[in-house]
Amino acid sequence: MMQSTEPSAAKIRVCHIITLLELGGAQQNTLYTSAHLDRRRFEVSLVAGPGGLLDDEARSIPFMETHWIPELVREVSPTRDFVALLKLTALLRRLKPDLVHTHSSKAGILGRWAAHLAGVGALVHTVHGFGFHPGMPSLKRQWFRTLETWTAPLTTRFLAVSQANLDCAVRSGIFPPGRASLIRSGVELAAFRNGARRGSLRTELKISPDAPVVGMVGCLKPQKAPVDFVKVAAEVSRRIAGAHFLLVGDGELRGAVEREVVQHSLAGRFHLLGWRRDIPSLFKNIDVLALTSLWEGLPRVVPEAMAASLPVVATRVDGTPEAVVEGETGFLVEPGDVSAMADKISWLLEHPEVARSMGLKGRERVGEFDIDLMVDRLEALYESLVSEDTGARPRAGGAASYGGGD
Repeated sequence: MMQSTEPSAAKIRVCHIITLLELGGAQQNTLYTSAHLDRRRFEVSLVAGPGGLLDDEARSIPFMETHWIPELVREVSPTRDFVALLKLTALLRRLKPDLVHTHSSKAGILGRWAAHLAGVGALVHTVHGFGFHPGMPSLKRQWFRTLETWTAPLTTRFLAVSQANLDCAVRSGIFPPGRASLIRSGVELAAFRNGARRGSLRTELKISPDAPVVGMVGCLKPQKAPVDFVKVAAEVSRRIAGAHFLLVGDGELRGAVEREVVQHSLAGRFHLLGWRRDIPSLFKNIDVLALTSLWEGLPRVVPEAMAASLPVVATRVDGTPEAVVEGETGFLVEPGDVSAMADKISWLLEHPEVARSMGLKGRERVGEFDIDLMVDRLEALYESLVSEDTGARPRAGGAASYGGGD
């Protein structure tokens, strides 16, 4: 825990709450925001469940308190969830924040109820994708949607990283358009535009400098469908001589991925790299980014790849089409359509000049994902909400612009 030594009488006290600081877009954006909020105007604290890969990074952020709630876990557990709610409420009563900003489904539900019980005046929740999705059993999906609906009236302002998530929430009756804004998940564009050129990674993996390489980055969990990527690799490898495939990430499906690699005889051509923090440099060693997700908010890895001048072949889910322009910056296929994705990837590898052109067009379009623009917009939103009425509950039909931001 770090304490600010600067005077804070006039500062807005902001508390971010997130379930687990794993290596994902929502978590990285939350930490970047927490680190870069102007300390002359904001006093910042962060609450999370312990055990994430980014815990040490959170602890190292200057002038920010970090608090860990052991019972705040992703899995549904009535006993632990109730204890987490009690601990969050007590902590917020002690911190007395002017504004609470929650992220992810579990922290979004528990954090907003705790903030309400603690009397916090302004509650912001970012939708990075919903906890309910088409792949769920219908009763479970309806229960999670109901929890979101019950919690929504507590929320002063909803944010989402994609228009698709906003549309879904309005269609589902979770919140009205007047309380929602679109603020894109930010990317450090310069890091991806200026990454080192090909070299060390290919040498490390014994990949020829001229070999075609396809990469995917994501947690190895059902949402990302990583086994589908292995199946795509198997089809592409039969068409493109010498092609290699990189899968960056780890998680519960690692064993299933490894078994699929063996089944398709891809050893030596399919490289499972685990978690990596050198993604900008890694991107300079691949030719096409693939993403096999079954659902998303708006995957941060897509604008990262665009900034690195890579064409993208991804599934047509949620916010992804808001970044990937079909036939211009890449291709979109239906989730689960392994053959269609293999076709598009193979075509790009067979037409490298077109692939390079698509990558450059993506680089030109990626400006709206600038992470410092994201922080600027959040600062303006926080100041606006706190100045309106720190003790008021949300008013339907407020001044927020649906899909247009603040």
